[in-house]
Amino acid sequence: MTEVVFPLAGKRVMVAGHKGMAGSSIQRRLSSEGCEVLTADREDLDMGRQVEVEEWLAATKPDALFLAAAKVGGIYANSTRPAEFLHDNLVIETNIIHAAYKGGVKKLLFLGSSCIYPREAPQPIPEEALLTGPLEPTNDAYALAKIAGIKMCQAYRKQYGCDFISAMPTNLYGPGDKYDLENGHVVAALIMKIHAAKKAGAKEVVLWGTGTPLREFLYTEDLADGLIFLMKHYSGESHVNLGTGKEHTIRQLAETVAKAAGWEGSFVYDTSKPDGMPRKVMDVSRLAALGWTAKTRFEDGIKSAYDWYVANKA
Repeated sequence: MTEVVFPLAGKRVMVAGHKGMAGSSIQRRLSSEGCEVLTADREDLDMGRQVEVEEWLAATKPDALFLAAAKVGGIYANSTRPAEFLHDNLVIETNIIHAAYKGGVKKLLFLGSSCIYPREAPQPIPEEALLTGPLEPTNDAYALAKIAGIKMCQAYRKQYGCDFISAMPTNLYGPGDKYDLENGHVVAALIMKIHAAKKAGAKEVVLWGTGTPLREFLYTEDLADGLIFLMKHYSGESHVNLGTGKEHTIRQLAETVAKAAGWEGSFVYDTSKPDGMPRKVMDVSRLAALGWTAKTRFEDGIKSAYDWYVANKA
């Protein structure tokens, strides 16, 4: 096991974006670390306002900060509302990173996204592939904002000596996901579609695209465990990929959700809708070398996500 360079026990730890899927999982996982968790609701702190962010951090004085706050969405949302995804994410991350520096936050972990990598990146994608080619057009605005966040952490480390690090999670799913057919991620959308088909007794479900793109999926509880591992054990300039290193086609994902739901219909493919990148799986060897790997089996995670949706959202 890698040496603990930043113990969390006894620290004041802020989770920015604590109500989102990533932030809520971080908050749950921190409960076993012996630290004081700080959060701020939107009515108490507008992260789009620099002065408010600086004042809040000055008043609460967190030792560490997980920057999980972001505007997120699936292919449709990213491709039809690029200005929002670029502007809102740039504002949030620049406000928080700069205020963390001014407020003396000792360690910050910024959450990026695997969409930062070029469309034609080598597969599995190593960290070194960043900025080596054109981005996937369907989510380039979001990707550019996330790249800026990584570069900010590196710049503040270089100029001011801040211990700011970045992690690049792959496609996430699990409790707290955004269940929205137009604006949500693919796992949540498929859970909604297949559960609705089961309830209605429908024999077919329409899938966007061809069903052939390869994707990597990370259960949100594994995400939180990996992020806390990095916060405690990693202090480097490079961002670190956070995923499983295993890939599944969209068709396989749909079939796994169908099995979890107990639905036995068939799938129809709407090829007028975009596939996005043909393949996207990350090289997670750097994180594995540090001593961490994801633990949740794909089938078990999908079953847990489906059960959570039925209990909490359906």
